[in-house]
Amino acid sequence: MDNTDIKHIDRIALTRHTCKAYDPTRKVAPEKIEQLKTLLRFAPSSVNSQPWHFFIAHTDAAKARVAKGTPDGTPFAANGGKVKNASHVVVLCARTRLEDAHLAALLAQEDKDGRFPTPEGKEMQNKGRSFYVGLHQNQLQDVPEWASKQVYLALGTLLLGAATLEIDATPIEGFDAALLDAELGLAEQGLKSVVLVALGYRSEDDFNAKLPKSRLPAAAVITEL
Repeated sequence: MDNTDIKHIDRIALTRHTCKAYDPTRKVAPEKIEQLKTLLRFAPSSVNSQPWHFFIAHTDAAKARVAKGTPDGTPFAANGGKVKNASHVVVLCARTRLEDAHLAALLAQEDKDGRFPTPEGKEMQNKGRSFYVGLHQNQLQDVPEWASKQVYLALGTLLLGAATLEIDATPIEGFDAALLDAELGLAEQGLKSVVLVALGYRSEDDFNAKLPKSRLPAAAVITEL
């Protein structure tokens, strides 16, 4: 991508679409998957809480496990083909609680990465993050929901990155979370599945690729103050 392309990043929004059918013979190159992993790891999150974990399935056996969340005979079955035929499927999960060990690991990593020029800076970060975690954990009691919001920040980062790399993608909320969580043993890991993303390359059956994009006009959704 040259500088001209970067200046017109809105091109990505105007040309990407939600893929409805994948070519199972086409696979995303490993080096591109590594780039997407980096985007997931470095996605923004409130107070750098990183309350997530990402499972990536690329073998037929692994994708079949994820597809158990789209059982036949349910409305979710319509997404089964996307999961099975995509090159890769990402299960984006949120932490159901933010334990002291996780917070300590965050602080230690930030320290290791040179985020704190002074001991006071480290203490300020610890106090600030602990305040917000405590707010959601004790007062609002909505840690799973708060964590899910951060996961959606990672989702947006992933979708934009995939489109930039000319990889088709499908965000999928239509799956049985209880079945998938049980299949992957997520509750035992303090996690819950939030959203899936299929990644790969469209097939000729992807009707959405042939349709014009449709959004409300800017004046209907944007107000300049």
